Amino acid sequence: MPQIISIGECMIELYSDKPLDLASSFNKSYAGDTINMLHMASKLGSSTGYLTRLGDDPFAEFLIASCKMNNIDVSEITRVDGFTAIHFISLLEGGEREFIFYRKNSAASTMIPEDLNEDYIKSSRIFHSSGIAQAISPTCRKTVLRGMQIAKKHGVKISFDTNLRLSMCSPDEAKGALDEVIEYVDIIFASHPDETKSIIKADSPEEAIDYFHQKGISTIAITMGEEGALVSSPQGVYRASSIAPKGVSDTTGAGDAFVGAFLHCLVNGLDTKTGLQWGVAAAGIKVGGRGGIISQPTLQQVQLMADNIKVKII
Repeated sequence: MPQIISIGECMIELYSDKPLDLASSFNKSYAGDTINMLHMASKLGSSTGYLTRLGDDPFAEFLIASCKMNNIDVSEITRVDGFTAIHFISLLEGGEREFIFYRKNSAASTMIPEDLNEDYIKSSRIFHSSGIAQAISPTCRKTVLRGMQIAKKHGVKISFDTNLRLSMCSPDEAKGALDEVIEYVDIIFASHPDETKSIIKADSPEEAIDYFHQKGISTIAITMGEEGALVSSPQGVYRASSIAPKGVSDTTGAGDAFVGAFLHCLVNGLDTKTGLQWGVAAAGIKVGGRGGIISQPTLQQVQLMADNIKVKII
């Protein structure tokens, strides 16, 4: 059974190096914050599994085959009538991005709590979800909550990425959704200032850490883009600067790479300081290539880079 499982929306990604109005062809991949994270953890050696719904279209076949090829368990993916979500992305010079999403009423948006297999969840060690997964639809929000309740019941660690998308919900709506699940969360990820200021009104990473600790969360990772990342847990408080050995080509999925590497470390018995180093390394290497998944680094690349990342004890 998988060590790390996540729930959310997996989409077809069609991307081009030209503006969307000028592009005549697209490269096909797949993406979505919770699947990006799993792909990174799987690539580093963790066993992983995904919970979602896919449509009855050829794109679903591609997604299932891609997950299997990358050692992501698909036994709990449900196929339903409907379409699999798609998004188009144009990656422009300087790292600027254009997005168009076709996800309203997609198969993933129809997820319901009854989709969840309690035995599958309780056999895992980490159950992960995100603010995006909650925002897909009201039934998805209920399904995320039910998944966390099952995980908590069986002593499975619960991980959550706030991952605010203003195109999907307002900061106040995101705060309401976070409040609904925060009592179950053991490990939380948030970006500063975009999410911490908008959702919990924290003016600094340290203030965000204090807020989440007061809510009972033991392990907190605050990512800060070019400023690096800050992690607080019972093992200590650590800060690391960001890296970008190949420069910044595309920041899509950088946060997901961080989360995947961090959770990989935790589930395999490594400490949070090492998790911070691996997370910063994975994100920093990823931004040097284009695409949320195809530019994720290998285990060897992350290990080599992580060993050179200096960590400051706060």
